[in-house]
Order: sequence, then C-alpha cells, then structure tokens
Amino acid sequence: MIEKKRILGAALGQCVHVAGLDHFLRLCERHGWISTLLGPAVPPSTLLEIVERDKPELVAVSYRLTPEDAAPLLTQLEEGARRLSFSPRWVFGGTPPVANKARACGLFERVFDGTESLPEIVAYIRGESAGSTDEDYAQGLVSRIEASAPFPLIRHHYGEPNLERTIEGARKIAEARVLDVLSIGQDQNAQESLFRPEEIDPEQDGAGGVPIRRAKDLEAIYQATRCGNFPLLRCYSGTRDLLQWAEMAIRTVNIAWGAVPLCWYSVMDGRSKIPFPQAIAEKQAAMRFYAEHGVPVEVNESHQWSLRDAHDSLAVTMAFLAAYNARKQGVRQYVIQMMHNTPPSISPAMDLAKMLAKLELIIEIEGPDFTTYREVRAGITSLPRDPDEAKGHMAASAVFSMAVRPHILHVVGYSEAHDVVNADILIESCRIARGAVALALQGSPDPARDPKVQARKKHLIREARTLLEGIRSLGNDLDDPWSDAEVLTRAIQAGLLDAPHFRGNPHLCGKILTACVNGGWEAIHPKTRRPLREKSRLARLGIR
Repeated sequence: MIEKKRILGAALGQCVHVAGLDHFLRLCERHGWISTLLGPAVPPSTLLEIVERDKPELVAVSYRLTPEDAAPLLTQLEEGARRLSFSPRWVFGGTPPVANKARACGLFERVFDGTESLPEIVAYIRGESAGSTDEDYAQGLVSRIEASAPFPLIRHHYGEPNLERTIEGARKIAEARVLDVLSIGQDQNAQESLFRPEEIDPEQDGAGGVPIRRAKDLEAIYQATRCGNFPLLRCYSGTRDLLQWAEMAIRTVNIAWGAVPLCWYSVMDGRSKIPFPQAIAEKQAAMRFYAEHGVPVEVNESHQWSLRDAHDSLAVTMAFLAAYNARKQGVRQYVIQMMHNTPPSISPAMDLAKMLAKLELIIEIEGPDFTTYREVRAGITSLPRDPDEAKGHMAASAVFSMAVRPHILHVVGYSEAHDVVNADILIESCRIARGAVALALQGSPDPARDPKVQARKKHLIREARTLLEGIRSLGNDLDDPWSDAEVLTRAIQAGLLDAPHFRGNPHLCGKILTACVNGGWEAIHPKTRRPLREKSRLARLGIR
C-alpha cells in the first residue's frame, strides 16, 4: 500500500483569512494528500514547532494582509526553517503584493497569487512540472480540449498595429497563462496581398491587425509564446490566396485549426474582389487542404450573415451549410462557431434558441468521420463603448453562452468596441471570462429547457429546412446541390440567401427586409411589415 503524503497548512501571523487555504487543502485531499489545517493567526514560531514535530512533506502558508506586515513574518519563517532537522517543501498563497514578498524571501518553491488557473494549481498538487516545456501542455486542439474539460478552452485574438509590440505582447500573454489559444490577427494588407507585395499599400499598414509581411514574422510570434502555458496558435485565413496562407500557417505557427468562410471574403463583403462562384470554390479548396493535412476546420460563415441583419432562420441554414460543406471536403474535426448577441437587439432567449437550432441540424450529419466541437463568443457589435459596462456585458454573455456546453470560449476583449486590444486588456478580459465560466460551471438552471426557447428552436429548424429545400430545388439535376458552388451562387443572386446590408451591391440581391420581432430576427413583408414564413418568402422569389 502506497503511503499518502502529508500537507500542513496555516494562516501566518495576524492573518485570520483561511478560506483560500482551506480550499487548497481540500483540493490536495482530492488528489491523494492527507491535510492538516492549523487555522488562522499562527505565529511563525508555533508553525515551526509543529512542522518539526509532525514532519509533513509540504507546508502551505497563507497571508492576506498588508505586504509591509508580511515581510518580518516571512523573514522569521525563513530563518527558522534553516534550523529544522529536515527540509520540507514550502508553498505560499496570498494577494499579489504579499506574493511578491514571498517570492523575494526564497523559502517557497511555489507562490500563488490568485491569478492561476485551476488546471495549473492541480498540476502543482499532482507533482507535474506545470509548464517547463510544451510537452506539459497539449499541443493539439482535441487533446487540449480533453485536458481542460469541463472548463472550455479560452481563446482570444490579438494583433497590435506594430510587429515588435505584438511579439512582446504575445510573450506576456503566454506567461500570464490565462488563455489556451492565441489567434493572431494580421492586418488587411497581409490578409489580401501578402503574396502579392506589389499591391500592398504602406499607408494602410497595421489597419485591422499586425502587419505580417513574411513567414518569419509569424514564426517570431510563435517562438515568443513558447513559455508560460504554451498556448496553441492560429491566425486569420487571409481573404485571398487561402491555400498559400494555409500552408504557411501550418508551417509557421502549427495552426490549431483553420477558419475559412464559405461565401465571404469575396465581392460579397469587399474583403477581396473574387467573384462567385470562384470565391466559393476557393473556400472549399482551403477546407480540403486543411483536411488533407489533418487540421481541424471552422467555417466562420453563419454569424457573418447575422452581422448584416439576416433573419435567424437564414443564419441557421448557413450554419448547417457551412458544416455540410466542411464534411463534404473531408474535414473530420469541425469547430462550430456561434457568435452570440448578433444582431445586437436579439434577446438572450431567442439567441439561445438560434444556437440550439444550429446545433440540432449539424448533429444530424455527425458520425465517426465527422466530430464537432462547440465554440462560443460574444458579438463585437453588441459591446457597450463604456469599458466598465463592456466588462459586465462580456461576463454576462459568457455565462449565457455556457448553456450550449462549449468546448471553446472565444473571449472578445472589453475594449474592442472602441479601441485596439493590447496585451494587458487581453489578459484582464480573459480573467474576467474565466471567473464567469467558473461560476457557471458550479451549476445553473438550464435555460435550454425553457418552453419559449424550445418552441423558437423548433420553429427555426422548420424554417431552415424549408430554405434548404428551396436551395436544393435550384440544382435538382445535381447529386449534391448544397455543396455546388454554382447552385449556392444562384441562391445568393436570386435572393434566397439575402441580407438587408446587401443593398447597393451589384453582385447581390439586397431586397429582403428584416426586423427584430419579440426578441428574434424575422424576414418581414415589405408592405404589411409582418413576419414572412420561408415558404411565403420563397414563393415571392418564384421558388415553390
């Protein structure tokens, strides 16, 4: 029989706060330790006498008062520890200012200041190396998800308009150990013209992200993150030359998963000038390239429509078509991105119903060769401009989104409504999100069971199926109309797939009207302003 190790805990000196220490000891017990809590306000001399008598393997000390008062107590403890007849291990927990004093005294092998993640604390308790190399942290998406469960992976995108500042910020973020996935956001010049340098406009350098100009720039950012908790990296797909971008991302940052749209990054949104159906075929080829290299794929399609005030049943339809096309191109591990709060006026209840409808349709095509992982995020257009209000909104959105049991939480920094996210804001935003998720995981009522949510979900699924059949009817002579670029092009140009923001774009329809009705977004009749069912809407377009 293996003898259990013993840990002794005490709140030092005048400190009467033992809650954190007690929680730490209970965590130790769950991982095989025998713990003894000496309680509050234990003088250094008393603690040393008991350590000498009981000879525990580990001594846990906490102090949560002022750092000035902690300093002499820590000095007494360090000096007394040298006179012990044996050498136990020492660990400290306290507020950040006191933790700095504890680090300076040299007695403790590990100092916790309250910013550490639960997996990091558990790794220490279990005697794991807690991040000395990347081998201590899973370096694949699925393995990282499995290691973190039930806590979702924390993702944030990052790219300051200066390369050197981004490299330094990436290192600072990795060392903070607050996220699992760092998404590098390159500027629009790089996204559209990296492989066509003669087209780059120097006056636009840094617009929308970090000015990546060569593969070595991505490699430098990747190397900067090989510390702390060794986060996974990924980057934007590029809006043109997607295959070249995919190859470079795999080679330089070991991209955790590729994210490409199905229809966007084209004349649809102006982020490239590629017309239909070539634009759709290019995105399908990028999905296939990632699949052939064993890289998971996210098709960031559906929320792009909601950002243009598309009605909810169309957004559900596009979520299904995105997953369907990924599966058709051989993708085996698929990330379902669900952007909440989009359009901003959607209610949390109707938002949840929309996400549940997306999931239910996509689950129908799951199988041994197609596994899905749920990713949630707040909608950037919903963030208040006031930073304090934005923090509250971000935390609330994280709690609401936990209803779909996500594998990944894409944190949107609280400043994004009005300013570029720097490393400090990113770290703070991730910590806020982690706190919200930790609370949600303690157990909450299930809003997905709400009758109104369920009724809306079923309604959206019915409407999406009607729209899907309308799209299929455009290619009845084909084996698979839903993945045919020509059919999807006809659906866009004929207005089956339409959004109000398309008005004025000669490549699109732009005739649909939508409005927020009872918290959800509906297509509406141009004269009566009443909601239009998909069957009626398609009939008005000549589709029966």
